[in-house]
Amino acid sequence: MSLLERLNEDMKQAMRNKEKEKLTVIRMIKASLQNEAIKLGEDLNEEQELTVLSREVKQRKDSLHEFEKAGREDLVEKIRTELQYVELYMPKQLSEEEVSKIVAETIAETGATSKADMGKVMAAIMPKVKGKADGSLVNKLVQQHLS
Repeated sequence: MSLLERLNEDMKQAMRNKEKEKLTVIRMIKASLQNEAIKLGEDLNEEQELTVLSREVKQRKDSLHEFEKAGREDLVEKIRTELQYVELYMPKQLSEEEVSKIVAETIAETGATSKADMGKVMAAIMPKVKGKADGSLVNKLVQQHLS
């Protein structure tokens, strides 16, 4: 079942169950996917769908951070709920240990020895962990391994 089909089924279920917040989030995800498809002029493949979902998660995490900083507890709860719904459609996230192992393997593959090689390592790692690990975690682990 494709992501769009899954979203449509979940949207129908959310309507039946009168889950307004979930319905709103599903509609936002669908709109983002459709906008991306229009922009590219083609149907999205799984990797492109994952890119859109990752963008949605990142936007919500950034908003969450800003609202927490501003002390807006009303909006913090709303964004946390939205984030939970969006993450339902993401692939299972890798643990920090799994990401660390991938980082070590990639550093060995690229022959990186110092922080000057960080860009090369990040460029090699990100396609491997796309949608399965947070970029900031990967960045932190690469820095630790290279120092």
